[in-house]
Amino acid sequence: MFEIDMKKPCRIHFIGIGGISMSALAQVLADAGFQVSGSDRQESDMTRLLVSKGITVLYGHRRSNITKDLDVMVYTSAIHPDNPEYQEAVELNIPILTRAQLLGQMMKNYPTSIAVSGTHGKTSTTSMISEILLQAQTDPTLLVGGILSSIGGNLRIGHSDYMVTEACEYTNSFLSFFPTVGLILNVEEDHLDFFKDLDDIRHSFREFAALLPEHGCLIINYDIPNLEYITSACKGRVITYTNRIGETGADYYPTAISYNHMAHGTFTLMGPDGTLQEYSLQVPGAHNISNAIAAIALADHLEIDATTTGQALHGFTGTDRRFQYKGTLGGITIVDDYAHHPTEIRAALTAARNISHKRLWCVFQSHTYTRTRAFLEEFAEALSLADVVVLPDIYAAREVNETGISSDHLRQALERRGTEAYYFPTFDEVENFLLENCTTGDLLITMGAGDVVKIGESLLGI
Repeated sequence: MFEIDMKKPCRIHFIGIGGISMSALAQVLADAGFQVSGSDRQESDMTRLLVSKGITVLYGHRRSNITKDLDVMVYTSAIHPDNPEYQEAVELNIPILTRAQLLGQMMKNYPTSIAVSGTHGKTSTTSMISEILLQAQTDPTLLVGGILSSIGGNLRIGHSDYMVTEACEYTNSFLSFFPTVGLILNVEEDHLDFFKDLDDIRHSFREFAALLPEHGCLIINYDIPNLEYITSACKGRVITYTNRIGETGADYYPTAISYNHMAHGTFTLMGPDGTLQEYSLQVPGAHNISNAIAAIALADHLEIDATTTGQALHGFTGTDRRFQYKGTLGGITIVDDYAHHPTEIRAALTAARNISHKRLWCVFQSHTYTRTRAFLEEFAEALSLADVVVLPDIYAAREVNETGISSDHLRQALERRGTEAYYFPTFDEVENFLLENCTTGDLLITMGAGDVVKIGESLLGI
């Protein structure tokens, strides 16, 4: 396999360079002196940014985009072997890497490479860690799965030993990584279009833990069932944490938790050395307390002082599309959240219920047909925390509907639980219904990993 050496720049081409992750990798390599080119289907804000940084972007996938002088080509899981650029690279015997393989090789060039994994919470936790490292002036390289305002995007190119990235389990891509510190936030059923079942998912996280070297460290949620199955594969140090008050079996646990009127948590944390420290957040919910404790455990491992960590966490106000306040319309507060798994939905709606409101509305756009079918009843149970649920069509993403599942099936499951629910195929119909029925004092959350955010933004005129 072709090996990237950050000290020996070469010529590299990305198929699908405009994606949030591919564009970040392209920028890191261009900054290191690599000759970077790439292709994408159409022009976008991201491709224009890449061009402004001297990166060659070609529009449309064509064989002519691949030339003999390329040293390596990189592609994502969205690119298939029938792609003309992929085929041309094969015929020209140009080395080919997946996005995950490239990122893994780049991690080898950072003595402290931190990979944040878990079924959910990766972006929020990666963002918290990023804020801590920035506050500590470590000059880190950061690859975040969402937009972090403090770095003006999803990427920060640093010039130190520190690199932080999210590590997604889908298609086992995180098994191509080379972290020295790994975080596992939770392990639950998801991506069942790839994994066979929960045992298959747990096996992948065990393999992720096994990637860590003897001098490395695994920070893992103590509440994951049968934790030892995963941790026993780790050759390095293991640190456990929980957000359950008084759970003394974990290395880090809270002794007290309180919330303000916006559901922002304040908690006192017991560390493994027996010291207590109070932390205060500006993001809502118990799930963010859990994310923060994982970040604190990492900061302690890196010997960052508690004062610096506390200041960074208190200054963190969230990541784009993570319980993000969008605006107010006619006395109706509109929030957007990326939640697309039952556990994430439950966490977001639980936090929302602790915020002063009249009625809690949730516009939920389910993400992929396979996930909707697999979690239909779990979705209905979690969404029933809202007073009213409005459902547009399922966001297909990479899939074709071969199951016959629809949002109306989810509406029926909600109504069986006594929850008021409505299904409208289009965003226009959803918006008209909301304008007619939401009233002053209501809290409206648009929710999902697709483009449901457009509904709230359209209502607000932004």
